[in-house]
Amino acid sequence: MVTLNRIYTRTGDAGQTRLATGQPVSKTDLRVEAYGAVDETNACVGLARIHMAADPELDTMLGRIQNELFDLGADLATPPKPDETEGAALRILDSQTARIEAEIDALNEGLPDLTSFILPGGTPAAAALHLARTVCRRAERDAVRLVEAGEAVSEPALRYLNRLSDFLFVASRRANGQGRDEVLWKPAATR
Repeated sequence: MVTLNRIYTRTGDAGQTRLATGQPVSKTDLRVEAYGAVDETNACVGLARIHMAADPELDTMLGRIQNELFDLGADLATPPKPDETEGAALRILDSQTARIEAEIDALNEGLPDLTSFILPGGTPAAAALHLARTVCRRAERDAVRLVEAGEAVSEPALRYLNRLSDFLFVASRRANGQGRDEVLWKPAATR
């Protein structure tokens, strides 16, 4: 359980923060950037949820995802150790990615085939889900950048981020009247 009695600590005033391990790092550290983008994704999902009154099933999925995004932030804020025992740190599990894949498949069943790229927009819910998708893609790029810099990131966390952006895309199509209200890209339409 987390108890937050004090919101400000003044410890970040000099541009430093601490990872979940207590290790001090710059607020511009690649790891902080990665879990910060996950936090932004979560805020975008929260924005999308305020438009979900007409789709309680999708809202339930998004609510679960918001909780998982906090888990993912904790995962990224805790660098994995080579000798880490299972359960020593909060980590994303492959079963969470598998559940998202199953939900993508179920949501996608009722959608028409894509005939063009889709412009972010349509209904307010779909537009908010597209925003969440693009921020999620940034979080994924930040996590990959972290790996490319030689830092440890759990593989299930990377897979989850990749699948989550796919889920948010399919969810935006559903939120656009099962694809009826989508705004399609018209190549060279403004020339």
